Amino acid sequence: MVGPARPQFVLFGSSIVQLSFSNGGWGAILSDIYARKADILLRGYYGWNSRRALQVLDQVFPKDAPIQPSLVIVYVGGNDSMGPHPSGLGPHVPLPEYVENMRRIATHLKSLSCATRIIFLSTPPVDEARINQGTRCCDTYLLIRTNELCQKYSDACINLCHELGVKVVDLFTAIQKRDDWKNACFTDGIHLSEEGSKIVVAEILKVLKQAEWKPSLHWKSMPTEFSEDSPYDLVAASGERTLNPSDWTFHREIQWD
Repeated sequence: MVGPARPQFVLFGSSIVQLSFSNGGWGAILSDIYARKADILLRGYYGWNSRRALQVLDQVFPKDAPIQPSLVIVYVGGNDSMGPHPSGLGPHVPLPEYVENMRRIATHLKSLSCATRIIFLSTPPVDEARINQGTRCCDTYLLIRTNELCQKYSDACINLCHELGVKVVDLFTAIQKRDDWKNACFTDGIHLSEEGSKIVVAEILKVLKQAEWKPSLHWKSMPTEFSEDSPYDLVAASGERTLNPSDWTFHREIQWD
């Protein structure tokens, strides 16, 4: 641990979380946006469903931890929504159980601290044509992935969040607003490309900006670490003062709101 302590934002869930620092991913983008404002912690697990997330929930988020996260962003659902394997093995979780598992995850996270905020990400769509071309990753059995199933689990997550008062991003709808989403938003028909991740970031920032949380967790409202003026900063053209670079964002391809 290094200091000073910053607010902690934890990304928790399955492969869309684990890979969020790959391919210009949404976790990496958030780390850039929140540089000198918050620490983005990655707790993503490839292939996991809501059952496995529940198994480790107390270990990842212990209630007696001396520091609790300021924000937890949760994505679980894509693997749950896959069709069942004939053996009974595999990631599929029936929809009613998925809802109950997500309820338990939300309840546990709410209990961590009165200052811990939560955002759920709903199940995004998939490019059915690409993932059903007969390719098998690591020689795994080709399980059914359809947008009909994705939408059912997405809708169930959204409805649960409305019931519990938890903020939620409707990824199933947000991604499909882009005309070329099937080609642009995925690396393999399932996992997010840089363009897909940009949509996720925009939606998360929209929630953070609109939320009436005190203190606000929107990046423009949070203090920047060591932001005081210094005589050691770059010297202005006039030669009479220095330029404080603490909040410069010109390096970003997108000037995020």
